Amino acid sequence: MFRLPDFDYHNKTVFLRVDLNSPVRNGKIISDARFKAILPTLLYLLEHDAKVVIATHQSKPYNEDYITTEQHAEILSSLISREVEYVEDIFGRYAREKIKSLKPGDAVILENLRFAAEEIKQKPIEECERTHFVRKLAPLLDYVVNDAFAAAHRSQPSLVGFARIKPMIMGFLMEKEVRALIKAYESTEKPKVYVLGGAKVGDSLRVAENVLKQEKADLILTGGLVGHIFTLAKGYNLGVANIEFLERKGLLKFVDLAEKLLDEFYPYIRTPVDFAIDYRGERLEVDLLSDEKWLFDKYPILDIGSRTVEKYSQILNQAKIIVANGPMGVFEIEEFALGTIGVFKAIGESEAFSIVGGGHSIASIYKYNIQGITHISTGGGAMLAFFAGEKLPVLKAFRISYEKFKDKVKRESVVH
Repeated sequence: MFRLPDFDYHNKTVFLRVDLNSPVRNGKIISDARFKAILPTLLYLLEHDAKVVIATHQSKPYNEDYITTEQHAEILSSLISREVEYVEDIFGRYAREKIKSLKPGDAVILENLRFAAEEIKQKPIEECERTHFVRKLAPLLDYVVNDAFAAAHRSQPSLVGFARIKPMIMGFLMEKEVRALIKAYESTEKPKVYVLGGAKVGDSLRVAENVLKQEKADLILTGGLVGHIFTLAKGYNLGVANIEFLERKGLLKFVDLAEKLLDEFYPYIRTPVDFAIDYRGERLEVDLLSDEKWLFDKYPILDIGSRTVEKYSQILNQAKIIVANGPMGVFEIEEFALGTIGVFKAIGESEAFSIVGGGHSIASIYKYNIQGITHISTGGGAMLAFFAGEKLPVLKAFRISYEKFKDKVKRESVVH
């Protein structure tokens, strides 16, 4: 695959696809983590006199955080101490004229890509390259740099549509992410431990199934709603209140698959031994085998308990490779962040090569200043898809583009 140093960007127009999709509260972006992650790529292009057209999506139609990229432009401008102009257009005449008028070292950011209907659906690369989006912008571009790892599991025009039309190059973040994931997945060091938490139950079950069948995991530790489903699958009763919650979330359908995985890999999948409930506004820990488990009927489970944290920490301390995705509980509420903090601290304190991913995981790591994790991934969904053994469309597009344009490389320096 093409790397950034493979080309000369002087006076070249570069379409830089990034993923700056960020959490928003009361109309304001509240995290600049993804902005900081793409700075090495952006600054490299600007320092090499490229004319940079930045493109990102933000949320989905009708969501509260479905906002313009005006704030994204302001945040980027402040981080690099030079103007990144907000362009209130995507591929219309106004956007195209702005792109044509760029000078070396200039940067603009296009409007939220998902304001364009073609960016909402996922389609094969052949259909993506026939879109108005790609056909209107392609003639203005010399190169396409993709640094949007968090969207690498999607097949949309801005992500894969230019691959056979222009050289598509890995940004520094993309390269770093892919190298880390491959290292964790392919490593033969043992023990290799996966920590699966959060609310993406279906994705996490696919990861569990793949890594256990491919013998890429020695143990799986579960928490969050993933842990709830495996606990139910083991035959434990989590009480009326919690089962009703899982039903409302549409998650009970995953119990059968969890049971199947437990039948095949029982000793290798660990579930919480105690949980923390919200008992009249306070944290109360209840052992799964205690007489107090009737409290699960009335009170919501919001975290794993201290005994579970202790057991998981002992396992993580011995691990050589750790892959973790998703928090152990509702970490946004301080008294129910203890499980997430305890497990992530144990990961950071272990000597293992560790990867932690997922938006909520990243947020908790930064919020509680957890140190020592080897690689914090910017992409939860993309990371889960990778470890589930799925082919990521963006990585496929890089390979296609490399095969088509490899004669343009100025030197042999390619990631295989």
